[in-house]
Amino acid sequence: MVGIVLASHGGFADGIFQSAEMIFGKQENLAHVILKPDEGPDDIRAKMEKAVASFDDQDQVLFLIDLWGGTPFNQANNLVKEHEDTWAIVSGMNLPMVIEALGQRMASDNAHDIAKAIVKPGRDGIKTQPESLMPKEETKAAPSNNAQPQGAIPEGTVIGDGHIKYVLARIDSRLLHGQVATGWTKAMNPNRIIVVSDNVAKDKIRKTMIKEAAPAGVPANVVPINKMLEVVKDPRFGNTKALILFENPEDALKAIEGGMDIKELNVGSMAYSDGKVNVNTVLAMDQKDIDTYKKLKDLGVKFDVRKVPSDGKQNMDELLDKAQKLVDEKK
Repeated sequence: MVGIVLASHGGFADGIFQSAEMIFGKQENLAHVILKPDEGPDDIRAKMEKAVASFDDQDQVLFLIDLWGGTPFNQANNLVKEHEDTWAIVSGMNLPMVIEALGQRMASDNAHDIAKAIVKPGRDGIKTQPESLMPKEETKAAPSNNAQPQGAIPEGTVIGDGHIKYVLARIDSRLLHGQVATGWTKAMNPNRIIVVSDNVAKDKIRKTMIKEAAPAGVPANVVPINKMLEVVKDPRFGNTKALILFENPEDALKAIEGGMDIKELNVGSMAYSDGKVNVNTVLAMDQKDIDTYKKLKDLGVKFDVRKVPSDGKQNMDELLDKAQKLVDEKK
C-alpha cells in the first residue's frame, strides 16, 4: 500500500487527517506532520523521515503538501529527489484531494499514478455558492508593459530606464520559502526573484530547489555576488523588478560595497548554529553578524526587521544591543 504523508504549516495537516478519517474511516500508512512556528526546516524533515519509516512499504510514498514552495514542500522535495522513480509530491492539499488519494490507493500501488489521479478532484473540490461566483476560465492575457523580454537581447540594449529595480532586499537564511513565495511576493509584486549567494550558486541541488519553489509567474534565479554586480550595470534589466534574497548579512555587505544600490534591508530570519546566540525566535547572531550589521548601518542602510509583511517592525538597534550582551555573556 502506498504510504501517504500529509504535511503543512501549523495544524492544518492534523485537522485534515482527522477529517479524512471521519469520512473515510481509520487508515493505516497515513501520517500527518506539521511545522510549528518555532520550528525550522530540519524539524519538519525529521518528522517526515519518521513518518515514512513507519510505513509498511517505504518504496511507494506520496506527500500531500499545503503550499508549493513552503518549507514543508522544500523538505519533502529534498527527500523525493532521492526516490524520484517511486515517490511523488502534490501541493495544494485539500480534503477532496486527500479522500481521492485514499480511494485511489485501494486500487493502485503506484504513488505516481495516484498523484496524477488526484489533481483534478482537488481542483474540482473548489466551488462557490451561489454558483455564479465561480470564475470562468481565463483566456491568456496579452503581455503587459512590465513583462520580461524573451530570448537573447543584444548587449548594450537599453530596456526601460536601463536600471534594475529592487522591490525588496531581504536577509533570510532559508532564502526562498513559503513566507517569501506567498506573503512578500504578493506584497511587493516583483517580476523576478534573485538569490545572491556564492555558496548557493555552487550547489546544484539548492539551486534546483529554489527554482522549483518560485511562485507561479515569478521566475527565480541564483547568481554569485560578482555576477549580480554585472547585472546591476546591465541596461537590459531596466524592466526588472527584483526581490533580492541574501543568505546572510555578510553577503549583503559585500554586494552593497560592490555597487548594489540598496537603501533598506528587510531582515527576516537568521538560523541558529554553533557560536550564535538567539536574539529572538527567528534571529540568531554571532559577533561577525553584529559587526556586519553595524558596517551596513554606517553605509546608510536602514533595516526593516519583519518576518512577514503583516508583522510589526522591530528596532534593529535594540536587537543588536541585545545580541552583543548575549555574545559577551557567552565568552
